[in-house]
Amino acid sequence: MTKVAVVYHSKYGHTEAVAKSVQAGAQRVSDTEVKLVSVTDIDQCWDDLHSADAIIFGCPTYMGSASADFKKFMEASSGFWMEQKWKDKLAAGFTNSASQSGDKLNTLVQQAIFAAQHGMIWVSLGMLPGNNSSTASINDLNRLGSFMGAMAQSNNDQGPDEAPLVNDHETAALLGLRVAELAQRFAGR
Repeated sequence: MTKVAVVYHSKYGHTEAVAKSVQAGAQRVSDTEVKLVSVTDIDQCWDDLHSADAIIFGCPTYMGSASADFKKFMEASSGFWMEQKWKDKLAAGFTNSASQSGDKLNTLVQQAIFAAQHGMIWVSLGMLPGNNSSTASINDLNRLGSFMGAMAQSNNDQGPDEAPLVNDHETAALLGLRVAELAQRFAGR
């Protein structure tokens, strides 16, 4: 059984909805257990991260950076960094903001550096960009053109039941699927 943890922060529910899509994508891989962990519940869930084969990080991008609650989680993991408890686990990330760009790449870079500090192996999105030609559409997968991880965009006047777009959810699901498949391959299953 391969274990994947999706650890996330969400203030308004949009990023939680994306986290659930990542989880659903990872669950498409047979013999995979996927645990969804909110950073607000992290004190009860550290063991889920320690026992996971892969950890997927997710948070909103606020002011061009990872959210403060996610940074608090990152800092709280420093004791495990000293022990290198997550060394050689797979890692990946996703983020969401109201703006098309919103400097989301900076948040994914923060997550990747965080994973590198823990000795983890970063998994990219592994998709070509969509919505980048005259025949393309806002409804394409990877419409925001990310390579580092999954990006989603949620209009600030819509709730998580309406935003982000369905294709952002499917892009996130494909990230979860990719990580779960690679976790099985790395584990030799």
